[in-house]
Amino acid sequence: MTIAVTGSIATDNLMRFPGRFSEHLLAEHLQKVSLSFLVDDLVIHRGGVAGNIAFAIGVLGGDVALVGAAGDDFVGDYGKWLQAHRVNTDHVLISKSAHTARFVCTTDQDMAQIASFYPGAMSEARNIKLADLVSSIGKPDLVIIGANDPDAMVVHTEECRKLGLPFAADPSQQSKTGWSEADVMGKVGLRVTTLGAKGVDIVDRDGSTVHVGVVPETSLTDPTGVGDAFRAGFLTGRSGGLSLERSAQLGSLVAVLVLESTGTQEWTWDAAAAKTRLADAYGDDAAAEIATVLA
Repeated sequence: MTIAVTGSIATDNLMRFPGRFSEHLLAEHLQKVSLSFLVDDLVIHRGGVAGNIAFAIGVLGGDVALVGAAGDDFVGDYGKWLQAHRVNTDHVLISKSAHTARFVCTTDQDMAQIASFYPGAMSEARNIKLADLVSSIGKPDLVIIGANDPDAMVVHTEECRKLGLPFAADPSQQSKTGWSEADVMGKVGLRVTTLGAKGVDIVDRDGSTVHVGVVPETSLTDPTGVGDAFRAGFLTGRSGGLSLERSAQLGSLVAVLVLESTGTQEWTWDAAAAKTRLADAYGDDAAAEIATVLA
């Protein structure tokens, strides 16, 4: 099952603040916020919603194509990194004038975050045609419409409908619809809602719900990219024929591996350790079923 992942490709600049943002945000002064935080760490990593998801699917052994826009700085280190992890990068548009997007984020000791995002080359993603992807590799089994240039998200969605490509809408921080829960369920066949430390809810159109708890973490290092990791694990599980519950359990494991790492693509996969953690969290049967897909 080929998964085409559209969305942002970025460089992450991650900083750590050894205090709490909440202690500096005063309710009576929120109308004029002017704050400066002295951070004690800075790391620069590869990132972006689509880059993170594609990387994780590749690591898990899935068939994945990355579709997005980046600067010419992507061609060397980042592009080769993804290719080395089984990601097809042939359909990344390289801008002639803009740098790869940049995500700048500060995380405090409570895992709260303050972030900014510079789109850069991502703004050119609206010029990408999914028809070119189809001509090259055939119809993907699923297209992820991830957080991206807003116009690109609309263009990709319309093109999926035109070409008859199944797609998953994943607007993330890029969209506020104003729809009620009933409105959302009237438009989608399946809704997946991640709940942080409370796990994930999967709701079918008929209202049936599957809830999956988290895999316990060994450390809380950085939450950046945790949602992307869950998506990758969940989609890899589904592409391998796992049930919704088992796919969400795999997604939860990949998510915690990212939570325990600094950087969204700095985690490593150890099949034996993964099976043990899955068994501890969900039982031996769950671990065995998931392991057969990943083998």
